[in-house]
Amino acid sequence: MDTHLFQRGDRPPSLGQSLIGYVLALLMVAGATLLGLLVSDRYGSSAVVMLYLLPVLAAAIYAGLRPGLLAAIASTLAYNYYFTAPFRTFLIHNPADVVTVVILLLVAVVTSQLAASVRAQAQLAASHAARNATIAGFARRLLATNDEQAVVSETVNEISRLFSCQAILLTGAETPELTVATSEGTALNPSDYAAAAAALASGKVTGRGQALVRESDWQFHPITPQAEPLAVIGLAREDGAPPVAKDQIQLLESLLDQAALALERARLDRESREATALRELDRLRSALLVSIGDDVKPRLNALQANLRALRRDGAADRAIVAEMTEEVTKVDRYIDSLVDLGPGADQTPLLFGDISIDLHHRVVLKAGEEVHLTPKEFAVLGELAKHAGRVLTHRHLLRAIWGPAHQDHIDYLRVAVRALRQKLEADPAHPALIINEPSVGYRLVSGQAGPKA
Repeated sequence: MDTHLFQRGDRPPSLGQSLIGYVLALLMVAGATLLGLLVSDRYGSSAVVMLYLLPVLAAAIYAGLRPGLLAAIASTLAYNYYFTAPFRTFLIHNPADVVTVVILLLVAVVTSQLAASVRAQAQLAASHAARNATIAGFARRLLATNDEQAVVSETVNEISRLFSCQAILLTGAETPELTVATSEGTALNPSDYAAAAAALASGKVTGRGQALVRESDWQFHPITPQAEPLAVIGLAREDGAPPVAKDQIQLLESLLDQAALALERARLDRESREATALRELDRLRSALLVSIGDDVKPRLNALQANLRALRRDGAADRAIVAEMTEEVTKVDRYIDSLVDLGPGADQTPLLFGDISIDLHHRVVLKAGEEVHLTPKEFAVLGELAKHAGRVLTHRHLLRAIWGPAHQDHIDYLRVAVRALRQKLEADPAHPALIINEPSVGYRLVSGQAGPKA
């Protein structure tokens, strides 16, 4: 696609282009004059007036308003010089000729302005069409993938190509991390990270040329699918010029809106896959426990009956029989404990004020209305609910939810807890359900906890 119509804004024509337009306008007026000299003897000078409108229209349509005005003035002077008495002078003796010259000038000027306006509208329509085609093509490519990393890479590369600048993308609300960059070895200084953090926190454009953190070499634009920014994209040019022209901000915002929708769709798709995997895991777990209860328990019961029969007969070594009976009893107790964790366990929802948590069906209600939680958010809430009233350390929660490899990534946990407070607390700024124990962990208040009646 031809993208020159919207790259770097609508620049004024260069000096060379302007000169070409003016020269062509004068050449067309000269051509109209020669043609007028040929026909004036036969048809009179009144017919020549119409000939001069042609170069005025052509200059205004193909070269712009100023060459059109030059053509209008040159046409008027040429008509006065060659076709009004006294000839070959700019003097006018006949009042009718004065009226003709003035009308020619007015008509030529108005015609040039109208033609230039038509040209400008055509250019604007072409620019809008190119912009809409760019947005549509970008959205189509984003729809072809459900992977968040692929969406991020496509967004950074496309914006870098369209605006002819370097582009990077950072994620992480509290500590932004560089995720994708168009140039290998891209390094950010503290001012750049501060600008990215400010954009994520405020949802506003920061960095070079902006009111917030203007010391940065990059200009950061937030990608906001809903209320809070999900990521920021940083743009910079090697020549230090603003990465995006003012009249191209709307195009950039449209592209970022498409990227935000694609990222949100990819996130929801990932969470859906995770939820499906968890449900499948729960199904397999339930089937396994049912199998244990149905298949293993009868065999253990038969084994215990045989051991009791041996003990009554006295034919076997009593010490060996007693030891085997003790071990079988332990295994039976372990099986009972496992079966208690099966489909019938944890089916009673827990109440914490107006919050109901159903760990078995993975449903959370607030004042009777279901609250949508992501898999990670539900896992954090479920772990706190299982140990209501107790302080669970950051390390414990991270190991239980994200795994041992992420036990030091406290920011993961903080983002999940902040989202839970936004969805469940009456006043997220003053939490009463999920309490923070500074430098230790979190605790779910258990004052009103209990099974739902």
